[in-house]
Amino acid sequence: MTVTPAGAVPPVAELADFAALHAKALGIGRTELRQGLDAIRRDGTPEAWPRTWNRLAEHHTRAGRPLHACRAHVLARFPYPADEHRRTAADRAVRAFDTWRRSHGGIDRLELGLSDGRLAAWTAGFTPRAGRPLLLVLGGIISVKEQWAPFLTAARRLGVAVVVTEMPGVGENTHRYGPHSTAMIPELLDELGPASCAAGVQVVALSFAGQLALSAAAEDPRITAVHTVGAPTDGVFRDPAVWADLPRTTTATLAYLAQREPEQTRKELAALALDEETLARVRVPVRYVASRRDEIIPRREWERLAEHLPDFTWVEFDDVHGSPAHLTDTRLWLLRGVLDTLGDRRARAPGAVLALRGNTGRGGTTRTRGTGRTAVGRAPADRTSPGSASADRTRADRCQEGSRR
Repeated sequence: MTVTPAGAVPPVAELADFAALHAKALGIGRTELRQGLDAIRRDGTPEAWPRTWNRLAEHHTRAGRPLHACRAHVLARFPYPADEHRRTAADRAVRAFDTWRRSHGGIDRLELGLSDGRLAAWTAGFTPRAGRPLLLVLGGIISVKEQWAPFLTAARRLGVAVVVTEMPGVGENTHRYGPHSTAMIPELLDELGPASCAAGVQVVALSFAGQLALSAAAEDPRITAVHTVGAPTDGVFRDPAVWADLPRTTTATLAYLAQREPEQTRKELAALALDEETLARVRVPVRYVASRRDEIIPRREWERLAEHLPDFTWVEFDDVHGSPAHLTDTRLWLLRGVLDTLGDRRARAPGAVLALRGNTGRGGTTRTRGTGRTAVGRAPADRTSPGSASADRTRADRCQEGSRR
């Protein structure tokens, strides 16, 4: 990938602010994170970030913990591999994960060539004639496929085939991120083959990957559900005022993935905004985790989905982008959504746990009825029933016709 002048990594202070979410999602403990950040601040050089986390990774490698080493290397490349230290970390993360998955068993590597580049994926339970539903997992603009090991190890328990890959420009995906990126998911499904998609494809796509999933769902009948966290849909792409307020880490990463200067990136990515006609063609269930203090995704992004999608359920956490303080709730909520849209009664179990935790009382459901109008209801979800998201839809159907949040 060509590194443009825009590829300079943001200051350490800003990286540290975002590192909490990234480290928590990776499974890096608070003590390791605090010690690492302290060492980086004491060092004070630009190389301190990748050097510190690569050193931690080497410690885990010597101790025979390749998955821990992988996680530390992933943090070392954060937010993108714009320099040699980070590129080395990215390569070592893949190798460490490969070492771990070979010893774990049941996880395979897949490499595919698409029209605009190549990508790699990790798979579990993926055999074209198995007849299982397919769960396609994509992280956001800073998330490499190696950090989604829990989806792969859960494939057998969930009764699905799992394919974990990356957004254009991230990790081993050589595509350049841009308006043409909306073709990636359909092309990927073409390469996986009709037998692999015959039982339906559920897409778990986080942040900016959520936009790609929604765009694909509007056109591709193989997709049966979309589950996302903090996905941009409109203003982030086309409103210069929203773009101007984005953290530098976000705009710099987008510019790196697009291989453009930031201003050119903003203009080019405007074509990714999802208009009302596109949203009207998304006829599958969409489940969305929103953060009320999100510094990247304005509230209007998911409010538009509630207004235009026929089957939309969302939950709101009082948190920043990605809801790092609600990571367990987010995972349980996504798990419940996947199981529920699969028609699996086990969706009640994570629903019951969420009810006990008591953090999912804000949100709602929309569902188009025979009149073509949409009912929108508050979702005091998980409180009246430990059941599935379908119970929330039933409550929403009782709401007054055409009511609004």
